[in-house]
Amino acid sequence: MNQFEGEASSAPIEYEPVNVKDVLVEMKDTAELLIDLSYSAVLLSSEEIAEEVLRLEERMDVLEMRARMGLMMAVRSPEDAEQLAPVLGIVTAADDISDAAGDIAKVVLEDIGLPEAMRAALPEAVETLVRGVVNTNSEYAGQTLEEIDLESETGVRVIALRRGDDWLLNPGPTTRIEADDVALLRGPDVVIGDVYESLTGTAYEPPVAESPDIDDLERAVDTIVHMKNLSELAVDLAYSAVLFDSDALAEEVRNLEVEVDALESRFEAWTLRAAADASDPVSLRGLIHLGSATEVISDAAVDISEGVLRNIDVHPVVQMAVEESDEIITRVEVESNSDLDGTAITAGVPDTESTMSVIAIRRPEEGWVLVGDADAEVRGGDILISKGTRTAATAFEELAVA
Repeated sequence: MNQFEGEASSAPIEYEPVNVKDVLVEMKDTAELLIDLSYSAVLLSSEEIAEEVLRLEERMDVLEMRARMGLMMAVRSPEDAEQLAPVLGIVTAADDISDAAGDIAKVVLEDIGLPEAMRAALPEAVETLVRGVVNTNSEYAGQTLEEIDLESETGVRVIALRRGDDWLLNPGPTTRIEADDVALLRGPDVVIGDVYESLTGTAYEPPVAESPDIDDLERAVDTIVHMKNLSELAVDLAYSAVLFDSDALAEEVRNLEVEVDALESRFEAWTLRAAADASDPVSLRGLIHLGSATEVISDAAVDISEGVLRNIDVHPVVQMAVEESDEIITRVEVESNSDLDGTAITAGVPDTESTMSVIAIRRPEEGWVLVGDADAEVRGGDILISKGTRTAATAFEELAVA
């Protein structure tokens, strides 16, 4: 049994007054980070990152229990119960995502079996996630993120810090990096090694990719990575659907879940075919675990948006949580001959004066196109899923109208 198992279930959690809004925000941030870390642990074959996943999973268990206690104390009438039921669904779904992420991490930690070809699934020039402990003599120790201006200088972002048992999620300009902090960094592969060395005082050793020599295995690996991207997008959209009470976004979550289900069926078939040609079929067992966990994440996304799909009014506590986010996700349908029709998108940035970032396109004849995977050109009839400020979103919607 892993050292982290058992601790979360046996540690007593007593009721204490909590701000449910703050707990929901932290659960959302934790769920999104867990997805990112768990798959990075697999793609990078990193036991250190996988162990951070289990630590975060333990934290999520505590947050879920506190959220449940707070919601139970808030129920005063049948009307309260009706409005709070979807919020409870959001809490449960976030915990389901956490459990799925833990299962993904255990593929690495428990040596369940995973083909080396998984590393080859890392796209060229993709952003890499690394974990490092801040050295006492690091130039970054004792400085705020604003002072070191790391992202502007290098493109590398500090996505989270762990200080002992405390997590600092979504660190901002005033967040100070301290010696012995565990830092999670994401950035371009060509520069992240230098930042890692400056942070930790040790050299960065990038993973070595091995190309699969079995066609069906290559298809299976490519499919699981695509399922991961779609599931991650579904979670992002699900929270936005709830926070902004958007039927359109909730419907896109359902569309994504259907797509992931279809991909899982094909993924299982390719994995079984690959097993027939593999020298060690047992080494593919971890792929099956990944497929199941990924499907759980997409199902959880639907559960998060279920209240919207059932036309249940969003509870005020969720509406308040909206104010914690400076960015929003929007769904825009591009009309033919509009300003967006024919616009090129490079690395998610449309060739317009808008500051919105396009993260995905759904086309009736092609399905989903994840812009992070390839450049694209906007066409009339496209459904664009974009991220940006509220002001930018309004202007972007106007560009989509002919």
